[in-house]
Amino acid sequence: MSNEDLISVDYEIFGRVQGVFFRKYAQAEGRKLGLVGWVQNTGAGTVRGQLQGSRSRVKQMQEWLKSTGSPKSHITKAEFKNENTVNSLEHSSFNVVK
Repeated sequence: MSNEDLISVDYEIFGRVQGVFFRKYAQAEGRKLGLVGWVQNTGAGTVRGQLQGSRSRVKQMQEWLKSTGSPKSHITKAEFKNENTVNSLEHSSFNVVK
């Protein structure tokens, strides 16, 4: 990995994001970008999770979460919070949490 900062950020995605394979597509995109973290449905009908990796790759994933999603999803809002620089990755892969 480059000497670019590693960051961690929490996210929550609103809209039609459950029952449309959003988690599966998010996991595939995160892995494609070399990120680690997790994605999970919430009881409120949203999807939430955490991203960790190089700053530029995390920013790419944030864009994907805000504007692309899975083919049948309809994203109305994306919230990102708790962005921090980390010394090392706290996850070993990008997982779907049931």
